[in-house]
Amino acid sequence: MTSFPWLTLLWAVPAVGGAIVILLPAALRNLAKWLALAVSLVVLAITVVLLVQFEPGGEPYQFVENYRWIPSFGTGYILGLDGIALAIVALTAVLVPLLLVAGWNDVADQVSWRGRSVHAYFALTLAVEAMVLMSLVALDVLLFYVFFEAMLIPMYFLIGGFGGAGRSKAAVKFLLYNLFGGLIMLAAVIGLYVVTAQSNAFEPGTFDFRAIAAAVSSGAFVVNPAVAHLLFGGFMFAFAIKAPLWPFHRWLPDAAVQATPASAVLMMAVMDKVGTFGMLRYCLQLFPDSSAYFRPLIITLAVIGIVYGALVAIGQADVMRLIAYTSISHFGFIILGIFVMTSQGQSGSTLYMVNHGLSTAALFLIAGFLVSRQGSRLIAAYGGVQKVAPVLAGTFLVAGLATLSLPGLSPFISEFLVLIGTFTRYPVLAVFASTALVLSAIYILWTYQRMMGGPVKVGNDRIRDLVPREIVVVAPLIALLIVLGIYPKPALDVINPAVTHTLTTIDQPDPVPQMAEGPTR
Repeated sequence: MTSFPWLTLLWAVPAVGGAIVILLPAALRNLAKWLALAVSLVVLAITVVLLVQFEPGGEPYQFVENYRWIPSFGTGYILGLDGIALAIVALTAVLVPLLLVAGWNDVADQVSWRGRSVHAYFALTLAVEAMVLMSLVALDVLLFYVFFEAMLIPMYFLIGGFGGAGRSKAAVKFLLYNLFGGLIMLAAVIGLYVVTAQSNAFEPGTFDFRAIAAAVSSGAFVVNPAVAHLLFGGFMFAFAIKAPLWPFHRWLPDAAVQATPASAVLMMAVMDKVGTFGMLRYCLQLFPDSSAYFRPLIITLAVIGIVYGALVAIGQADVMRLIAYTSISHFGFIILGIFVMTSQGQSGSTLYMVNHGLSTAALFLIAGFLVSRQGSRLIAAYGGVQKVAPVLAGTFLVAGLATLSLPGLSPFISEFLVLIGTFTRYPVLAVFASTALVLSAIYILWTYQRMMGGPVKVGNDRIRDLVPREIVVVAPLIALLIVLGIYPKPALDVINPAVTHTLTTIDQPDPVPQMAEGPTR
């Protein structure tokens, strides 16, 4: 494997690019936009290189970079990429340029930013991208934690500085929830170091994820079960808030509705994936026994979240809030697939992270384009849009059908794998989770009928169709939903070996099918 520092370049390019954007003179607003877009496209190009050079059947972690950072604390600058992280890195690299184009005209100069609103908006978006990418490639627990928490700051300013009328309250709510989770996780990170320092397996203590996971898997590093449960709880609590898992979801609807559509998608489709990624990497591999111990509780909460999110979505009058609640339901599916601990479930969950990002981005952005034209988020304010803006209505329908996991569109494959993986261990819970298929059809089709169908309501006759800039955003998302729905093999070829490695590390083989005995002769 090449020794070129691709992973450092991956996160440093948007970090440095964001710093340059914010330092540009205030009058160079257009240059700030184009420079930010160019930086995001460079990140996409680096990701393509990683995809081409990645060997699915090779080492579990590739493109590894390992440098001493604070040796006395057993922490280092350790980066590496497995198939699970690569899938989410690819999602991030694809979405960010599209989100920058989608939010091209969302920001006007505001007094509070001293004429630099455009610079700040685009620089903060690149900052979130940099920190998400760093979190995905970090193989040092402390390094991961630093960027897991740091990404909250630029996201806070994106919500609070550029959102709607209730942006300040939503931003504070977002920050407090996630900072509290991060505080609990910090205690668990420190506790993990202490128990490694007390173990004979490490001299001194360490934050090296690979070393700890390998020692746990081999039995060389054994933690008292009560201590392990507490440490697992600290990590899981932070990830459950970030994901979010019901009932830790209360911050999400307000933040999603008050942020600009592009920032809301950045939060739901990109940043929140770090929470479910953390469950797969850190909760399962560092604390396999605790993960199995708490598995019934977590998957029960996940199923409740699946049904709850779908039911509440049906009753929403605000289209943006409706889409936010659908994400809570989808995150329930992702977490369910992770903790049933089967190869189908975890492969489906990882693919679901990608597919949810694509479908939610498409649906939320198209709804945002519509709201920007009419000025209202209320579903009742619309009607007959398909007659005056057929392309907008058609793409909204395709994105909505993807959200309800229609066969032929990419979320169907991932949802199907999650349900199959769940059924092999928990058939009753799989049946309950399957009810979301019916509920999602209700909230999507009913919403489409009310907003896009019927006679044209007064005021809607002036709604114009998607313009070329908006088509540039929507077309790649629709194309990916269709392509991955018809041919998901390239994505699964990257994901499956990493899932197999995870399940082998935590010693969780797939359940053996029970064959009914026939009559003897």
